[in-house]
Amino acid sequence: MKITRVSAHYLRLPDVTARCDGTQDTCLIQIETDAGITGWGEVDSAPTVVKAVVEAPLSHQISNGLANALEGLDPLAIDVCGDRMLEAANYYGRIGVGTHAMAGVNLALWDIAGKVRNCPAYELLGGPYQTKFRAYCSILFGDTPQETGELARHFAGEGFTAIKFGWGPMGQSEANDIALVREARKGAGPDVDILVDAGQVWDWKTGLKRAEQFAEYGIFWLEEPLHPEDVAGYAHLCERSPVPIATGEAESRYQDFERLLVNGHIDWVQPDPGRCGLSTMVEVGRLAHRLHRKVVNHSFKSGITIAASLHGLAAVP
Repeated sequence: MKITRVSAHYLRLPDVTARCDGTQDTCLIQIETDAGITGWGEVDSAPTVVKAVVEAPLSHQISNGLANALEGLDPLAIDVCGDRMLEAANYYGRIGVGTHAMAGVNLALWDIAGKVRNCPAYELLGGPYQTKFRAYCSILFGDTPQETGELARHFAGEGFTAIKFGWGPMGQSEANDIALVREARKGAGPDVDILVDAGQVWDWKTGLKRAEQFAEYGIFWLEEPLHPEDVAGYAHLCERSPVPIATGEAESRYQDFERLLVNGHIDWVQPDPGRCGLSTMVEVGRLAHRLHRKVVNHSFKSGITIAASLHGLAAVP
């Protein structure tokens, strides 16, 4: 079986705002084969840039589009396909959007593998360790603390046992930060877990102060309080924080996740298969297990990324 075509499909809502809402657009990856089997993946990145990475014409040996690099390869040789993409994007895509595009291809390749072998991808990855996972509601903070409280009441009423609030006005002021979390807790009630996604807004000392302030409201974790590159800051914060710290959604390479876990001492690592691929997600999850940390998917796109996330989680202890 050979790959005959790799396509990138850009989807976008009619109106897109600056709100940190990744569901407003996306890039789907389609891989077709000479056996008539098609695989689908998805990328969480700048979708038109991903499309350009996939469709780029040949410039030279180590500066080529992913579609060109993959055509004619065996889609079941997933590692070989990965190496060929890394070689093709050597000059421009070893990190960032280049690896994001490769992640979408990786999802599509695992989709094909499962279809060919007539079994779930998690079985091919060595699972399942489990096939049932707790779901939480993931939404943006309301524009005001009062709106946040109303959202919490609504989604608690829908039956969610955990609600994650993120970004929005978090980080604008100390008083407002505390009020947002206070009203989220008040609206959700005492029996629903509240997860806080700060959105990279603080240095580690401010992050520690907020963690101490938010601890009063029993938050489940504090997510991405610092810039992704501030690994030293994460180490200082995690050493002192009274609440668990989660991050990792911005990473796409195994070595960068490893750096956060080993040097940053984070409690929860959050690989997004739409940025790192299913293969790397599983490797990272197994590393977290060996280090006695916890792993959870980051997913804020379509059902394709959610499905890939579930297969990844099922394949890690």
